[in-house]
Amino acid sequence: MSEEKRTGGAAEELREQVRAGYAAAAVRVGEGSADCCGGAAVEVEPGFGSGLYAAHERESLPGDAVAASLGCGNPLAVAELREGERVLDLGSGGGIDVLLSARRVGARGRAYGLDMTDEMLALARANAAKAGAGNVEFLKGAIESVPLPDASVDVVISNCVINLSVDKPAVFAEMFRVLAPGG
Repeated sequence: MSEEKRTGGAAEELREQVRAGYAAAAVRVGEGSADCCGGAAVEVEPGFGSGLYAAHERESLPGDAVAASLGCGNPLAVAELREGERVLDLGSGGGIDVLLSARRVGARGRAYGLDMTDEMLALARANAAKAGAGNVEFLKGAIESVPLPDASVDVVISNCVINLSVDKPAVFAEMFRVLAPGG
């Protein structure tokens, strides 16, 4: 029996708290309108969020993608993405890792972002349009139930959002399900 089934309503309550918090963050970023490229309008806190990315990476992205970075790590610092690969970012938020991944995999590759909040998805899609990223797709869903077919991606990345899941075994099962052989 999964952890979520054992805890019942408490799990849904926690998921809703997480969703509401990230939705509010997306709205705050959108209201701040740091939508130009470059970090001048975006406050960068070292050791957290966008502060974990190199200045040249931040400066090449829409400001709202940088401002919406709320993670505790930089998965691209260790991911060895290659031209043509398909990448899935769990909990993609405003899209910083998806946009940077899309550059690495090139036009022959694909970068997917998965998020459960409509507000973050809207922000991420706007950031992708501003960045001119044609090889990205943002999907709505929970990381415990990825809306992609089996064996459909080569790499799965995440920026600490797995810590927020109440059913981590389901997250890992989904990661393995969507990974292509050798992924």
